[in-house]
Amino acid sequence: MARGAGRRKPMSEINMVPFIDIMMVMLVAFMVSSPMFTQGVQVDLPKTDSKPVEIPKGEEPLIVSIKPDGSYYLSLESTGDKPLSLDVLTDRVSKIKKARPSTLVLVKGDKAASYGAVVEAMAVLQKAGVSDVGLITEPGELN
Repeated sequence: MARGAGRRKPMSEINMVPFIDIMMVMLVAFMVSSPMFTQGVQVDLPKTDSKPVEIPKGEEPLIVSIKPDGSYYLSLESTGDKPLSLDVLTDRVSKIKKARPSTLVLVKGDKAASYGAVVEAMAVLQKAGVSDVGLITEPGELN
């Protein structure tokens, strides 16, 4: 018998079919789950010219939304689209600020919301230990 007859020649090609299958499954999974990552309360923001707020990378700001009817919402996955009372809002924000003191807090007030509702939200945030509050607006028309 010949010595090299039992050895196979090494294959230099990579089979791409399993790789493509895995990539397609991951693509479908991300497409299905991506709408779940964008949640929030629909608010008609006032338009104004202002400089954007610097948000540190890797940190998600805490957003308090105020609807025209004066209902308050917090940008947390656990609350979703359920309005919160001012007491519950104070409690949750203070717990978040104690756990992560560097959390940026923003107020997203609808332009049809009453001034009093926005001021109450800011007073509640101050009571919860928030010293800096940003206001979210939409960019205005530049002349």
